[in-house]
Amino acid sequence: MAELHGKQGLKNEKIGQVVSVKMQKTIVVEVSRRVPHALYKRIIGKRKKFYAHDEEGRAKMGDMVRIIECRPLSKLKRWRLADIIRRAAQVGTQPEELDVKV
Repeated sequence: MAELHGKQGLKNEKIGQVVSVKMQKTIVVEVSRRVPHALYKRIIGKRKKFYAHDEEGRAKMGDMVRIIECRPLSKLKRWRLADIIRRAAQVGTQPEELDVKV
């Protein structure tokens, strides 16, 4: 199996939603998962934020993306953007729709 993936082996992957694009070449991805509570066995939602490298700035707020683990790129960045799974719905409004005199 190692021959199929080269010398690097399998990389850890996560799928999450982009919650911030305010930094240059960096996005913040929130990964949500549902796990049973250790004692009460009730399903609870857990979420964690990951800083990921986005060289071209392709990802936008609300996009569903896949991130892959990589070498440390900064103090917090250990992930890079692999691909965009689903784009967020872009809501565009025209000035005439807002009753604003231009």
